[in-house]
Formats: sequence, C-alpha cells, structure tokens
Amino acid sequence: MKKNVGNADMWIRIILGVVIFALGIYYQSWWGILGVIPFATAFMHWCPVYLPFGISTAKKETENK
Repeated sequence: MKKNVGNADMWIRIILGVVIFALGIYYQSWWGILGVIPFATAFMHWCPVYLPFGISTAKKETENK
C-alpha cells in the first residue's frame, strides 16, 4: 500500500475519530463505533476512498542518489 494520507490529514482523522467515538459513548449509540474508521485510516496512512480519485495528501518521496 502506498501512503496517501499526510500528517495534517492524519491528525484531523485522529481527532475526528476520537470525537465520533466519544459522542457515541455519550449518547450511548452504536454509531460511535464508526469513529474507528478515521482512526484506523490515520494510523495506516492509507485511505481507500482516495484511490479512485487519485488524491494524496502525503508528501512525495524523493530518491536519494
């Protein structure tokens, strides 16, 4: 898997995942489990939704010669 999630995007996903999960606990709703999705994609640095659109927020890797 090629990384397509950058650092800023990663932190946004972590915060969003925690907020969704916390709201699910607060409202005692199973919807909070959806907070795992942005949290997981943040730590894998890979988002499957970005693939069909060719989006990448990750920095391009440069070759060292």
